[in-house]
Amino acid sequence: MTNKRKSSALQESKGVSEPESTNKKAIAAIRNKRQTQPSAGDLVKGILAKNPTALSRAITLVESTNPQHLKKANEIIQKCLPYANKSIRIGITGVPGVGKSTFIETFGTFLTSQGKHVAVLAVDPSSTLSRGSILGDKTRMEELVKNDKAFIRPSPSGSSLGGVARKSRETIILCEAAGFDTILIETVGVGQSETAVHSMVDFFLLLKITGAGDELQGIKRGIMEMADAIVINKADGDNLKNAKSAKVEFNRALHLYPPKDSGWQPKVLLASALHNTGIPEVWQLIEEYIALAKQTHFFEHQRREQNKFWLLQTIEDRLKSDFYANTTIKTELKIQLKRIENGETSPFAAAEILLAMK
Repeated sequence: MTNKRKSSALQESKGVSEPESTNKKAIAAIRNKRQTQPSAGDLVKGILAKNPTALSRAITLVESTNPQHLKKANEIIQKCLPYANKSIRIGITGVPGVGKSTFIETFGTFLTSQGKHVAVLAVDPSSTLSRGSILGDKTRMEELVKNDKAFIRPSPSGSSLGGVARKSRETIILCEAAGFDTILIETVGVGQSETAVHSMVDFFLLLKITGAGDELQGIKRGIMEMADAIVINKADGDNLKNAKSAKVEFNRALHLYPPKDSGWQPKVLLASALHNTGIPEVWQLIEEYIALAKQTHFFEHQRREQNKFWLLQTIEDRLKSDFYANTTIKTELKIQLKRIENGETSPFAAAEILLAMK
């Protein structure tokens, strides 16, 4: 008796496969496409044509720590410079939980409704241990991210001062060249110095809330002195009464500070980003400040001073980067770290040895 192979309904029929050569060609084409990077000129053309993909790719190059990307990034920035410096740059800071992301989304949506093109540079906190970053601002700003007049770029803060992304200054230039006339820069706001963000914006906005233990006794003098306006957010419902009381106290405190070089007297406003109240008043206040700053020529003076600061900061960043990238330094650094661990030398003596090698 001949044994016949039984077939099952679960058996899968062998399909017709494409020739191996075709598959290899397709895979190779995909790989080549991925590996092919647009030139600096192509990216600049895309940026000037308001192409968000080109803008994103250029920002990625600027943020890259790869030395090979530096030359290309600098070329892009240089070609974009003639089309930059035509925006209003607004820094927004505040402690975690103050509602920065919600405020920025509501504020940004309002600005786009007024015909503005808004770029949001939202700086996410990076872990000092893993260097990981949440990069969740696009998730938190669900409506603004879908707005064709807005561009949101979350960037990890890394170890930079004040939680500001290392290349935020250059990113501003690219966004301005892409036609964004209002730049919002959100800082981490977890207690670091806010000097970095203040050095790259025209208007510095401090968000506060009541009942968080950070009223007058918790105010940091430096941040208060830098603020051009304070907005008490979440001023709604049962919290409205407390917010009004806090407004009076903040106004009193602001009058104790010396007058600003711009001649501007900082003001305190109430707002509720969640209920969309007080937002137009915030923008009106910013417009009043910009008009005054331009009238007194402080606006141009501040931009020039910021450019000087950027120069010095860039030199410092480059020197630090080159120092740690030096192979001789890398080798000796490991030796000195081991000696410090074993108690054979002091950090100061080790630093002298390393610095003398450069």
